[in-house]
Amino acid sequence: MLYAVLFWEYIKNYAKTRLTYRADFWVEVLSDLMFQGMNLVFILVVFQHTPSLGGWTESEVIFVYGFFMIPYGIFSTFFGMWNFSERYIVKGEMDRILTRPAHNLFQVLLENVDPPSMIGSVVGAVIMAVCWNDLGLAFHWYYVLIMLLFVLGAVLVYAGIYTALSAISFFSDAPTGIVPLIYNVQNYGRYPVNIYNKTIRFVLTWLLPFAFVGVIPASYFLEKKADDLSQLAWLTPVMGVIVFALGLMLWNHGVKKYRGAGS
Repeated sequence: MLYAVLFWEYIKNYAKTRLTYRADFWVEVLSDLMFQGMNLVFILVVFQHTPSLGGWTESEVIFVYGFFMIPYGIFSTFFGMWNFSERYIVKGEMDRILTRPAHNLFQVLLENVDPPSMIGSVVGAVIMAVCWNDLGLAFHWYYVLIMLLFVLGAVLVYAGIYTALSAISFFSDAPTGIVPLIYNVQNYGRYPVNIYNKTIRFVLTWLLPFAFVGVIPASYFLEKKADDLSQLAWLTPVMGVIVFALGLMLWNHGVKKYRGAGS
């Protein structure tokens, strides 16, 4: 109950700030939409030169991209810790966080909540709906529940990986670290993994499981049988729980090792 109240208070404060600077809010929304639009244009350009990509049609790849956008938008809204190292470690704001009774990770997440990113999830859902109709896919009522389960699992995969990366900052005060590199790697998860060689496919599936935030769960609804992707889709929530648990463990261990900005 306490955490629900805290969450609501942070959201109200965010809304008050954004109402003061409304132009910044819409500029952020527009820039995010433009970025996602450029990624979509890239896919369209690729299919101007080839009829299929590893056995996947244009509509199928765009469908996967639409799914990819949904968990990514939710993750960016509630787990935006891109500047954690610089703000909380280098500038010492983690000291302030640790003086409060609420869990430190929860506080950090609330301070960086970014509701405009949720627009990306809405756009992703629209893209999926359009492609669903174009592909003539069957729809069953229980698909909604499965979709929610897969999206939750994908969000947890994102959250676990980036929580772990942020936790590395407790052991090193480098302001950037490897987050930009991993951010680039994650984009490979929005494309069919069977177009990559075995090494990259293994990395994207089991080491940095970004395939579980896009192509693998999306393949369930596409009923893709290649490489048993539709079978692996059911591992999405399991993978999410495992990755997030590992990320949280590393975070808690890092907090115990943290000795303050002056150490």
